[in-house]
Amino acid sequence: MVRGRISRLSVRDVRFPTSLGGHGSDAMHTDPDYSAAYVVLETDAEDRLKGYGITFTLGKGTEVVACAVNALAHHVLNKDLRDIVGDFRGFYRQLTSDGQLRWIGPEKGVVHLATAAVLNAVWDLWAKQEGKPLWKLLVDMDPRMLLSCIDFRYITDVLTEEEAYGILQKGQIGKKERERQMLMHGYPAYTTSCAWLGYSDDTLKQLCTEALQDGWTRFKVKVGADLQDDIRRCRLIRNMIGPEKTLMMDANQRWDVPEAIEWMSKLAEFKPLWIEEPTSPDDILGHATISKALVPLGIGVATGEQCHNRVIFKQLLQAKALQFLQIDSCRLGSVNENLSVLLMAKKFEIPVCPHAGGVGLCELVQHLIIFDFISVSASLKNRMCEYVDHLHEHFRYPVTIKKASYMPPKDAGYSTEMKEESVKKHQYPDGEVWKKLLADQNN
Repeated sequence: MVRGRISRLSVRDVRFPTSLGGHGSDAMHTDPDYSAAYVVLETDAEDRLKGYGITFTLGKGTEVVACAVNALAHHVLNKDLRDIVGDFRGFYRQLTSDGQLRWIGPEKGVVHLATAAVLNAVWDLWAKQEGKPLWKLLVDMDPRMLLSCIDFRYITDVLTEEEAYGILQKGQIGKKERERQMLMHGYPAYTTSCAWLGYSDDTLKQLCTEALQDGWTRFKVKVGADLQDDIRRCRLIRNMIGPEKTLMMDANQRWDVPEAIEWMSKLAEFKPLWIEEPTSPDDILGHATISKALVPLGIGVATGEQCHNRVIFKQLLQAKALQFLQIDSCRLGSVNENLSVLLMAKKFEIPVCPHAGGVGLCELVQHLIIFDFISVSASLKNRMCEYVDHLHEHFRYPVTIKKASYMPPKDAGYSTEMKEESVKKHQYPDGEVWKKLLADQNN
């Protein structure tokens, strides 16, 4: 039973100094400090349940997102949760169409990241009040209710609400069996933990060996900074994992379009399944050109982690610009907007392979992709979810990986809640960790 008026919204700037170990380093982001704008919603309901929401950042700039969260707070405070979820489409549009704030978007950049953090907290609270993990809340939801959470504005030329309803109705067939399958075997994952660009060869070899021993069969390597270095590292990892295992590559937006095609023709010998983010995330036609050029090499194009919104995804699908679609739980406007993208991907029959890692992205996106399999795609062909083995120890309900698969969460909520001790320690700039680091830098 949904209940309670939202009486308080707080946001904290939480940063982890991952740059010190080269974790998360790639061709464009050489020194990321994995961070989050961390939102907490409280209500006046007797259950005292709180909603926790995050959006992922890389250090500097988290304070800007936190500022945007505070700018959006008046849309949420004193609202009854029942009214929010009863007209979730209207509430989503209220947040994304603020007559003044949308000028610094619209539905993109800092203001959209802030929207995601707030809405992620709302979904966490709703799922907790219903006593279900978020994926189960979505799976059990009536299709019409589910669709009432989605803003179809700007995408009806490729997906109408009635078409979406048809997809969900079709997804009812065999749903219980697919849910049992997920509970038993989990959702297949791949690892990015072995081959960050800042890692030494020795570290890469050690992590690769450990991953193979743990049963991983799908690996992603960062590329794009130096061709000869890429060739050497890709040869190293391909030799370690053998010819049968799956290898993906990720350039993190480093190249121009012709450069991407030429570079990948040189890396094709290592048989990558895809090249991820080969160029600017905004260049839809550039992705289409790369995608067409790489077909003879048997290399797909994957992108999505920095797609602003459902409109960009719509155009990527229309332009046949990608073979693998990568949603992100904190870049788009939370569950609401991700649902629209999952449904469009189903219509175009493009597999969804979510982006994860960062701070809490694995925890969140597992819910979306498990729902996708059970209720929308009904397929695991060419599908897998990214996994990065960093920072899970800071979450109250961390992901569970078994046999290189995500096991469906059992705790109620969206798995967004962090341990209070971790938040206090890593709050910027006053947490214990940062006080020490900043003092050391000044000495």
